[in-house]
Amino acid sequence: MEKNIFKLKTKQLKEIAQSLQAKVVNGLEKENTEVQCIPTYINPQTTGVNGQALVLDLGGTNYRVATVDFVDGKATIHPENGWKKDLSVMKTANFTEQDLFKEQGDPISEIKRNAEMPIGYCFSYPAESMLSGDAKLLRWTKGVDIKEMIDKPIGQPLMDYLNKKDTPKFTGVKVINDTVASLFAGLTDSSYDAYIGLIVGTGTNMATFISPDKIKKLNPEYKGTGLIPVNLESGNFYPPHLTVIDDKVDACSDSKGAQRFEKAVSGMYLGEILKSAFPCDEFEARFDAQKLTSIMNYPDIHKKKYVDVSRWIYKRSAQLVAASLAGLVLVLVSHDSSIKKIRLVAEGSLFWSEYKRGKNYKKLVDEELKNLLEELGHGSVHVDITKMENANLIGSAIAALS
Repeated sequence: MEKNIFKLKTKQLKEIAQSLQAKVVNGLEKENTEVQCIPTYINPQTTGVNGQALVLDLGGTNYRVATVDFVDGKATIHPENGWKKDLSVMKTANFTEQDLFKEQGDPISEIKRNAEMPIGYCFSYPAESMLSGDAKLLRWTKGVDIKEMIDKPIGQPLMDYLNKKDTPKFTGVKVINDTVASLFAGLTDSSYDAYIGLIVGTGTNMATFISPDKIKKLNPEYKGTGLIPVNLESGNFYPPHLTVIDDKVDACSDSKGAQRFEKAVSGMYLGEILKSAFPCDEFEARFDAQKLTSIMNYPDIHKKKYVDVSRWIYKRSAQLVAASLAGLVLVLVSHDSSIKKIRLVAEGSLFWSEYKRGKNYKKLVDEELKNLLEELGHGSVHVDITKMENANLIGSAIAALS
């Protein structure tokens, strides 16, 4: 591939930002839109959080369990980074709901608990928030397909399973998306005008807080006050200016037509983009963003054409993320023109990946976002990108205790 077909000009990135903005506005008004904008019916406590919660964090391949103690808003996690377990097995054929409960329950039994407590469950798949604080599974992504769980509550059946075998009992469960967990974790610093949660790892997504009067589809029975956490499910955004290579990756995927933004951006797909750029060459079957960054970081042991195209794909991914963030900032400032300082808590192995011979992913996003906000007439808005240890665990505990 001689020509960089992944190169995006500023004009194109602005169009992507404006497209995301329009689709978020549409998603806040109507159901079943491209960018779904799912309201989360949990009003997070922002100051003086106290109490203890069990937190579960189910990601694309990994699962974590911990207890989180909050004393006057300060969190202590036991064990320090959570008890971790590889749960890739949930992607195997014929894996059932009961299999998943057993896999999730085993490490919980190992954690010492002296009192009853609520559960905060960080669930990294598309789910619709229920008024109870539970959530209903909409569909699986990331290669998981446990059909009997679709369209059913996620938290209550798991808590019922755990309460049959574990003591002390669990008193309630709140289910939030991993992006909403990052969003909630950002609230531990109350000095900002607005907050965004972002994931760029195996998959990608964004979340933010929206005023209830801007969400036309809000459940009329919701009686909460204040801003509503909204899980955009932005991985399903279909941006303009994708390439024929992206079309090929989509056509070969198990979710043709869906998650087009995710397929251009996230760690699960960057290697597939590289493979599709060289259809006659042989690559390993499992080829993710980690392998792609390895090609970039060790160019002496790889073919130059692979190194060049890997760099192009990596940079475009960061630019697309910056454009989507710019689009979300456009939504926020259109709702409240006083917003000048935004805290963005970013999670995900790709977002915090390192490119040893050039600009890291985070720096690429940061620079492109600043440039786009300037170009879009909002240069005075500052987005502070932060990395928080255990954001998912802290955010989920805030949800459980709110």
